[in-house]
Amino acid sequence: MSEPLIVTVVIAENPPPRLDKALARDVPEAASLSRSRLMKLITDGSVRRAGDVIDNPKAKVAEGEVYDIEVPNASESHILPEDIPLDILFEDEDLIVINKPVGMVVHPAPGTPSGTLVNALLHHCGDTLSGVGGSKRPGIVHRIDKDTSGVLVVAKSDRAHHGLAAQFEKHTVERHYHAVVYGVPDASEPRLRGVKGVNFESANIMKITTQLARHKHDRQRQQVMFNGGRHAVTRSRILESFGAPAGVAALIECWLETGRTHQIRVHMTHAGHALIGDQTYGGRRKLPVKSVGENGVQAARNFPRQALHAATLGFVHPVSGDDMRFAAPMPDDMIGLMDALRV
Repeated sequence: MSEPLIVTVVIAENPPPRLDKALARDVPEAASLSRSRLMKLITDGSVRRAGDVIDNPKAKVAEGEVYDIEVPNASESHILPEDIPLDILFEDEDLIVINKPVGMVVHPAPGTPSGTLVNALLHHCGDTLSGVGGSKRPGIVHRIDKDTSGVLVVAKSDRAHHGLAAQFEKHTVERHYHAVVYGVPDASEPRLRGVKGVNFESANIMKITTQLARHKHDRQRQQVMFNGGRHAVTRSRILESFGAPAGVAALIECWLETGRTHQIRVHMTHAGHALIGDQTYGGRRKLPVKSVGENGVQAARNFPRQALHAATLGFVHPVSGDDMRFAAPMPDDMIGLMDALRV
């Protein structure tokens, strides 16, 4: 086993008053050590000043002091690798971009300990994982639901994980989704003018602004709030409407200003345009036969999941600085649903 990495940090002028903040500010960028990782290294006794261990994150620092940080080799993950096929859109030494299929959970949990994207990535990446947070594991910086398909980026190195997480936190990542919803969310619909948090911008773009929080009585769901919770903004536009003579369903494009759990699903339901197939948020309405025909009615009624696809993902490569943008084709089940709804 190779020797642990020693990172030397010289405290610059006007340092923050406590050690963890000062190290986070002055640590060489190439070390790719986040403040949370530095905090753990401090409390683990891996930080020394003039040979003495400094294990208090709140310890006072002074300009010109030199600290040596011993960064141990990444440990093996407790999650088992599994040989599961992956649809890889891009990969280099720092990150991997996946087109996640319907039905795959992103990260192991008590109910799904195996068969996840992380299990598959541990097998696929093998020794190319340089370590995230001190463990040889892929760095999950965002997730999409089990029954949502589409583009997902995962970090393979600590430096990529740190850089990607910062972009998601600042909401600078481009994320566009395609969804098939009940009704047509158009500015000309009078009902929408009375829905709190819903308004329309130019070019018939619907903007939904609310707070989101866990449902009081069902911890698996999210609910719209206007006091408390977390700020959430979704925009959408109509790509195609289905039904004759008046539209009764639509393919829409949604993009996120924030990225909260179930955000699109909850927001579209709040606006009265739930996603077809969404059993959690009430997407089980019956469409009129006269508008979409019997095939359309049955296709919508029997669609087994929320009709949602993460279509595009854009971000700045956290190491090279290149602009990256990836697209995943619409999955076959959503194509079939839309074909059945077309009259």
